[in-house]
Amino acid sequence: MTSRLVTFLASFLLASAAAAAPGVGDLAPDFALPGSDGQTHTLTDLRGKHVVIAFFPKAFTSG
Repeated sequence: MTSRLVTFLASFLLASAAAAAPGVGDLAPDFALPGSDGQTHTLTDLRGKHVVIAFFPKAFTSG
């Protein structure tokens, strides 16, 4: 699961770097990420709600 997430994030970051930087007020591109609840969540599912995305290292890792 961790390797899939790392692969996804690396792909997402590389694709994002190739795209033009978003401007203030631009919509974020849609994406899907696995949640700690075991479900996949997409940005589209949360449209109209406030969304905060936080990245942090797995417990007890040096990350």
